[in-house]
Amino acid sequence: MSEEDRIVVVGASAGGVDTLMKFVRTIPPAFPAPICIVLHVPPDSPSLLAQILDREGMLPAKAAEDGEIYRPGHIYVAPPDRHLLIGRDGTLHLRRGPRENRHRPAVDPLFRSAALAYGSRAVGVILSGTLDDGTAGLLAIKQRGGIAIVQDPADALYPSMPQSALHHVDVDHSTPLSRLGVLLTHVVSQPPPAVTHGETPDLEMETLMAELDRNALQGDDRPRSIVASPCGRGVGARTRLARHAFRGERA
Repeated sequence: MSEEDRIVVVGASAGGVDTLMKFVRTIPPAFPAPICIVLHVPPDSPSLLAQILDREGMLPAKAAEDGEIYRPGHIYVAPPDRHLLIGRDGTLHLRRGPRENRHRPAVDPLFRSAALAYGSRAVGVILSGTLDDGTAGLLAIKQRGGIAIVQDPADALYPSMPQSALHHVDVDHSTPLSRLGVLLTHVVSQPPPAVTHGETPDLEMETLMAELDRNALQGDDRPRSIVASPCGRGVGARTRLARHAFRGERA
């Protein structure tokens, strides 16, 4: 990827299928960035979302595959029971890491990985949903100089996720769904701001935790090799993040 490439990451929950169908209809053909989508879905149910979005919109949509190269003008949908992550090497990663906000896939891991990989070139979008998944990830995007967009809560079938983001994040745009395609086209067509990033150990740690395969852990739920990292820096933060990611969760 070049220094000018942008990426759009989208999260939705309750009311998300109908919302995402309407969303993809607003995106014009030849959209100049990849779009990656997480919708909360049960882990054991087949998801037809990619096929639905491929039929409804003007961009090709598909279920994301581990290791595939993401391309502008394409939509990639997280499959059930896998976090979708953006790799710095231009590929997508699917991981069965710990649930976040009781979901896998969850919105926060996708957003955090985009913030880490793309910095100011990342654009995060939160749509209809309950509770607050996506808020922490959207904050990470903003802290790295990216753009934060939420669906206008008054326009959302379930307003809690957009409301949470508006409450906790300095959001750049709050817009009705019908205007989102025009807004995104404008945003990704602009050169990203020049932002100098310092070290981001917490963000890197949280992204790494989403990469963990719970089946590979033995004994208990704590990723001991991570919490007891020998690097000597930020061990307290690592322990706190580990507790947060694994709190009350079972694979």
